[in-house]
Amino acid sequence: MPLDPRVKRFLDVLAAGKPPNALTTTVAERRLGLAELMKLAGPEAVVGGIEDRTLPGPAGPLAVRIYTPPDARLKILPGLVYFHGGGLVAGTVATHDSIGRALANSGACRVVSVEYRLAPEHPFPAALDDALAAVTHIGAHAARFGIDGTRLGICGDSAGGTLAAATAQAVARIGSPRLALQLLICPILDYSRSTGSRRDLASGYLIDQATLDHDLVHYAPPGTDPANPRISPLRADDVAGLPRTLIHTAEFDPVRDEGRDYFERLTRAHSDVSYTCHPGMIHLFYGLGAVIPYARTAFEQIGGEIRAAMA
Repeated sequence: MPLDPRVKRFLDVLAAGKPPNALTTTVAERRLGLAELMKLAGPEAVVGGIEDRTLPGPAGPLAVRIYTPPDARLKILPGLVYFHGGGLVAGTVATHDSIGRALANSGACRVVSVEYRLAPEHPFPAALDDALAAVTHIGAHAARFGIDGTRLGICGDSAGGTLAAATAQAVARIGSPRLALQLLICPILDYSRSTGSRRDLASGYLIDQATLDHDLVHYAPPGTDPANPRISPLRADDVAGLPRTLIHTAEFDPVRDEGRDYFERLTRAHSDVSYTCHPGMIHLFYGLGAVIPYARTAFEQIGGEIRAAMA
């Protein structure tokens, strides 16, 4: 189907502003641009409480923000460890606060949003090391976070989906903690090849190939193979043993095809997996509720899937 009319108007406004070429953008400008974009999240989803804490990380304490859903009658709830997007060079717990809130509200679960280290100050594999440390610590001490350890999931959007997928694979190899759910929202899963959607939607659809290239240059040290499964989880040799997986993509997103391809790989591996491609939508649509009202509809669907998986 065609672009959603509101999405098209939004993209037209962006294009009229003549954004700079992403390849010539500094990391500071990339971070500021994402922070400004995330101000279009729209009304905040209601939550029952927010708490900022730290947990031990491989290079020092990691800040986390814990969201409790509204009307939580139990002290121990299903939990979701969430990693924000931003190309692994941008974004924070604060910029993606609206998504943490929406996941807790719609999914009726406790969400732990992780402030992992960003490149280029901390290049690969720092963010991935932080993600694995956070998931293993929360899994080992779930009750301290008000989480039922038998109903612990992992989630990421965009490049946060890269971290979530690679971490879920690492946890499956280690065998602990046993995750109940993996939720990937518009995930970037393969930096090593040009898919049909990357070619067809290379520019003009919010995120473009130049932005993806820019972020990878800063994230991966020179000589790093982008096909490394820890960077491109779709390239993993073995995808067995993964938890129930929910993959959501957008029709007009350059990284759409790699989400679909991961669904097909997990299906062939006989995993419990579902796939939704949101028609007429672009990358990050779910975080732009002020200009794309469909974001709320998407979170209602995602929340229902979370509740069903964690029941």
